Amino acid sequence: MRFASVVAVTSILCAAPVVAQPRLTMEWEAMAERLVAQLAPEPGERILLLARPGIFDEIVPHVRYALMEAGAVDLGVVDVIEEPFPEGWDAEVLRRGYADARSAYKEMFRDVDGAIMMPGARPGQPAYGALQDWLNEGVGRTIHFHWTHNGSAFPLPGQPLPGQTAIDAHYQRALLETDYGALAAKQRDFVQAMRGADVRVTSPRGTDISFRIGDRPVNLQDGNASQARTDQGVILIDREIELPAGSIRVAPVEESVNGVIVFPPSQWDARPVDGLRMTFERGRIVGVTADQGLDAAQAELDGAPSEARAFREFALGFNPLLAVPERNPWVPYYGYGDGVVRLSLGDNSELGGTVSGGYVRWNFFTDTTVTLNDDVWVRDGRLVR
Repeated sequence: MRFASVVAVTSILCAAPVVAQPRLTMEWEAMAERLVAQLAPEPGERILLLARPGIFDEIVPHVRYALMEAGAVDLGVVDVIEEPFPEGWDAEVLRRGYADARSAYKEMFRDVDGAIMMPGARPGQPAYGALQDWLNEGVGRTIHFHWTHNGSAFPLPGQPLPGQTAIDAHYQRALLETDYGALAAKQRDFVQAMRGADVRVTSPRGTDISFRIGDRPVNLQDGNASQARTDQGVILIDREIELPAGSIRVAPVEESVNGVIVFPPSQWDARPVDGLRMTFERGRIVGVTADQGLDAAQAELDGAPSEARAFREFALGFNPLLAVPERNPWVPYYGYGDGVVRLSLGDNSELGGTVSGGYVRWNFFTDTTVTLNDDVWVRDGRLVR
């Protein structure tokens, strides 16, 4: 079954009646044990948790106990401030306070071997940034356990998101039941085939874009957060392991990216756009047309730094437990599911690319065909190899 594509953060939610549902019984202990198993701490390793109070509080003691069972040193929990901030807080006070705190946290975290970023912790917070400072220096590793609290679930055009209970059940199953060895093997096979191939992505709407990855690093989000694995990493996100797991991510060689991306109905500059077509030559955006809302799309692009108006990233999901459901379809966990493609725009420096500028826009596609040379790996949004 084919599904329409979806553009991150921009799809219009359909109005739907709110139906009260009983909350899923969360398997806190089992999920905590899985998080620690994927981190694989060695005896004596010092492990920290970052958490936002009031979110997933029930799992925290189980994670800390599981760390102790594994022989790790439990360093406890650093709280992050709840957002959005209260009205009336001075932005300059926050900016100055965050900068001072990040510097202090970096010194505090000098001997931290690993961390688990719990739901509600996100980049931009000083403790999170301080850990990333160490990761950028090749020190330590983190698990990103964002759940839905960093906006990981996306609706398809014309389809509402399921209720939180259904999303929780979907993510919990993926976390606990994924065959992590099989997932990693599938990803490695694809990357090996992609390494010397012409990659082409097409869709029924008219997307037809191709590129090569050359010797660019490919990030495998296979759930393995062990020190032995992350120490092999060459870019920041090789030390930031997502759970649930599922995608490969790469910044193609910019000069090799040519073709057209045709987007589904979506929002740009917070306004609806339909029939948007974006043309790329040597990785740069050289043409933009739309059936409706062209001014909105152009306004968003004009608001981005000129150096960021470029192709950013190709990502492909491999986890069958995060695939777009056949019924009541939606895009689970950042498109990490079987056959979901991400064709993103903007800064790809964290992926080892050359595009800077800070602007990033994720665009998810659930109906594409992906070929490596003449071999079809994804057909109409489903992995076939």
